[in-house]
Amino acid sequence: MIWKILPTLEGLNTSGQNTAVEHLGIVFTEVGEDYLLAEMPVDHRTVQPMRLLHGGVSCVLIETLGSVAGMLCVPNPGSDYIVGTEINASHLRGVGEGGKVFGKVTAVRLGKRVQVWSVEITNEEGKVTCVGRLTCQVMTA
Repeated sequence: MIWKILPTLEGLNTSGQNTAVEHLGIVFTEVGEDYLLAEMPVDHRTVQPMRLLHGGVSCVLIETLGSVAGMLCVPNPGSDYIVGTEINASHLRGVGEGGKVFGKVTAVRLGKRVQVWSVEITNEEGKVTCVGRLTCQVMTA
C-alpha cells in the first residue's frame, strides 16, 4: 500500500465539500492499494457550448485526483503538503452530455520532493477519453 494516510471514501468526499470538487459533482468511488477512482457527471456544469465534456474540466478532475492522492502520500503527514506544478492532458475522445466519466489515478513517482501522478479518464463504455499527468512539489510547512 502506498498511502501514508489511510483514505476512506467518506473522508475523501467530505474533504471536497464547498469546493470546485463538489460544484462539479466529482465523487470518489473506490480506494485501492495504489490507486483512487472518482466519477464526474457530464452535465450543464461540466460541458462546453457544443455540449461535450469541457477539456478544462477534465484537467480539474486530473488535478483533483492527483492532488488528493499526493496529500495521502506525503513523506511527513501533518507537516508536508503538495502543490501542483505542471499538468498536461491529451483529449482522445469526446464525451457528450448526459453520462459520466471515471478517473483513475496511479503514482508514477513518489519522491521526497517531487511526485508524478498519471490519470486515465474513461467513459461509461470503458473507452479512454483523456490521459493526463500531474507533477506536484512536496512542500514542508
